[in-house]
Amino acid sequence: MLTAETFHPSDLSDTDIATWRALCASRPEFANPLMGPEFAIAVGKVRGDARVTVWRWPGRTAGFLAYHRRPGSYARPIGAPLSDYHGLVAEQGLDADEALAAAGLSVYRFTGLTDPNKAFNGFGAVERESFVIELATTAEDYLEALRAASPKRFKNYRRLDHKLDREVGVLSIRGADRDPAAFATLLRWKREQLARTGAHGFLNANWTQGLLQSLFERQDGDFQGLMVNLYAGDRLVAGHFGIRQGGVYHPWIASTDPELGAWSPGQVFLGRAIAAMPEMGLTTYDLGPGHEHYKRPYALTTRRIGEGIATAANLGGRAAQVSEQAWTLAGAHGQGAVGKLRRRLDIIASSELSFAGRAKGLAQAIAARTRRQSAELEAV
Repeated sequence: MLTAETFHPSDLSDTDIATWRALCASRPEFANPLMGPEFAIAVGKVRGDARVTVWRWPGRTAGFLAYHRRPGSYARPIGAPLSDYHGLVAEQGLDADEALAAAGLSVYRFTGLTDPNKAFNGFGAVERESFVIELATTAEDYLEALRAASPKRFKNYRRLDHKLDREVGVLSIRGADRDPAAFATLLRWKREQLARTGAHGFLNANWTQGLLQSLFERQDGDFQGLMVNLYAGDRLVAGHFGIRQGGVYHPWIASTDPELGAWSPGQVFLGRAIAAMPEMGLTTYDLGPGHEHYKRPYALTTRRIGEGIATAANLGGRAAQVSEQAWTLAGAHGQGAVGKLRRRLDIIASSELSFAGRAKGLAQAIAARTRRQSAELEAV
């Protein structure tokens, strides 16, 4: 008989942590900092609604799911909207519908489902691509493969690199940069970018700020925050901040100096960062989903992730299925207005914990849409 036990991540036992880590190591798809117990514990320090459910068969542990339990037995991925990868870290044979029912959950909403065991088959997840840099041999071999695949593109990137190096300052990558001023600058640039583009300011949430700061300050062990920056002389030009576990790095924040946009510093940064991966002890630089135009040229590996909901066979689950079908018919998984609205609402619902915060986020979304429509009409 399958049983389930649910508690806050801080209450994980040493045995469960070890078992969870072993399951992550059993499949390459689970070998990401976001999928393991360390990330759940880190989020749990800033979110009281963080939960981990552990499913057990007689004599052994079947699997783990970390999430935020919201009203109505509704679950969102742990750390969303920062959780680009999430899912049921489990042995084969554990089905999502049975697991949700045993945990007392009606709905699990996912946007970056990682499901190598096919536990969520039958829920109609819409697939998306994520983009991954993996070094099978040397960094130079990888960069040469990129140049061979797109010679004109990377010739232009090399020209921009030389121009930035010549006109702004001598370029250098600083891996594992621990400068608090640089960290604050990256976050400021990102907040300004989100405001400028009308995106939701998820970095303003207290829990998000606390999580990023705690990870930035964490310097011990395989799991820690990692900031990689590009400098022109002493001037910060561009950078990434995210989390690493061993040789796998997953950046969240990608920021560039807005005054240097003509030099395409983000493209220059990625080429330099790939070259520096061995020095930083990295074998995988996981760029995640979205922003395909920026990421795809550098990623020789892509992975499939899922977007949708999984539901239990109860009243709440059936109601959620009806709602999800309506969203899907309206185009929620596409690139049009409905799809953008759905993704915006997901980010608001994930990052804002109060009704007032969600209402403010929705009002800002409507205002941003109105401004874009006005600008489009003026351009006609």
